[in-house]
Amino acid sequence: MTVHQSIDPDRISPNALKVIQRLEGEGFEAYLVGGGVRDLLLGNSPKDFDVSTDARPEEIRQLFRNSRIIGRRFRIVHVLFGREVIEVTTFRGHHPENTTSDPNKHARMSDSGRLLRDNIYGSLEEDALRRDFTVNALYYSPSSDRILDYCQGLKDLDNRTLRLIGEPTTRYREDPVRMLRAVRFSAKLDFSMSPDVELPFNELAPLLHDIPAARMFDEVLKLFMSGSALATYRELQRHQLFGFLFPASQRILRHEDPVSHHFIEAMLRNTDLRVRQNKPVTPAFLYGSILWPAVRQQTEALLKQGEPPVPARQQAGIATIEHQLQYTSIPRRFSTPMREIWELQARLENPRGAEQMLLLPRFRAAYDFLLLREEAGEDTGNMGAWWTQYQDADEEQRRSLVSGLKLTRPNKRKPRRKRRTPSRKLSDQAP
Repeated sequence: MTVHQSIDPDRISPNALKVIQRLEGEGFEAYLVGGGVRDLLLGNSPKDFDVSTDARPEEIRQLFRNSRIIGRRFRIVHVLFGREVIEVTTFRGHHPENTTSDPNKHARMSDSGRLLRDNIYGSLEEDALRRDFTVNALYYSPSSDRILDYCQGLKDLDNRTLRLIGEPTTRYREDPVRMLRAVRFSAKLDFSMSPDVELPFNELAPLLHDIPAARMFDEVLKLFMSGSALATYRELQRHQLFGFLFPASQRILRHEDPVSHHFIEAMLRNTDLRVRQNKPVTPAFLYGSILWPAVRQQTEALLKQGEPPVPARQQAGIATIEHQLQYTSIPRRFSTPMREIWELQARLENPRGAEQMLLLPRFRAAYDFLLLREEAGEDTGNMGAWWTQYQDADEEQRRSLVSGLKLTRPNKRKPRRKRRTPSRKLSDQAP
């Protein structure tokens, strides 16, 4: 179905329009596609703009010197304009009947039905049928100002319904991450899922363990750093998918631990606020907060075994990260600050050398973390309020605040008594 639909070109990235005009000028078809078109029609501001074309990746690469081909599962082209990336994909086609033995090695499927390689090219209509959700299968041509809709996406957009293209079980087996995408779009757009979208979740969710850990890390960031983190988290919990991402934390949450629930929700609410205010959000703080219930529980267990507080927190942090790496990767540039934030909590609760602590690179993040812990109901001795006062105080007020604290003295080992050598009698020393 073709619909004439006027979209204000000022709402479209000029760089995306340049890519389309260049492709069309060379005789190729080219359209805006996916979430960008969906969001424009909903009146939202798209986060990015994707282009779909009948040009092959190598042909696109030759047209744009500022581009690179990426991906193995499905090759795409990134055209770079400074910090903006326009993602250009070639129309995908239907797979051969026996994908596991494709003689050209353009397609490959695992025994469970997951697509390992998907470089089969086809027509525009075939490409639409290969996309995941109907509302993401809308194509817009800026040159003719028309929408191409092969999957009743416009109808679902009007009904605010999320519906899969094709048979849901097959589509989830092809790519289990589609279950997470369904939850993310439902929460972000405030759409209801059609019954067949959510029905297979319980049976097929374990397939998420087959997804490479690096890709799962990226998917977690999309889930929780796009401005609808709290709604997404609640949907993940409702569909029992959160535990496949963070099993250690979910085991604690399953026991109806109210402090951990409140802590994670407070962090996600704060993350959404920062996204709306165009403030930076960091994966280190996000992951550090979601994994905090597991760190806290392991720390308490080690303390009961007689481990001193500082080593207990360090060991708990290391063990929690090692366990999480089985499910999602965490690059070291994020895992290191996570551990620093965790380990600083003990120092914030017992602030020796408070003036020097203000100069630490992770102080601000650790302080924000402390405030969230207090908001969730953790007992920190009201040190969040103390640190808030301390930062705003002058030198004399700071001395007064420190003198008013009852600091816990670190456990010092008693010095070992020197073993006394028995003095020998003079007669014993005589020759």
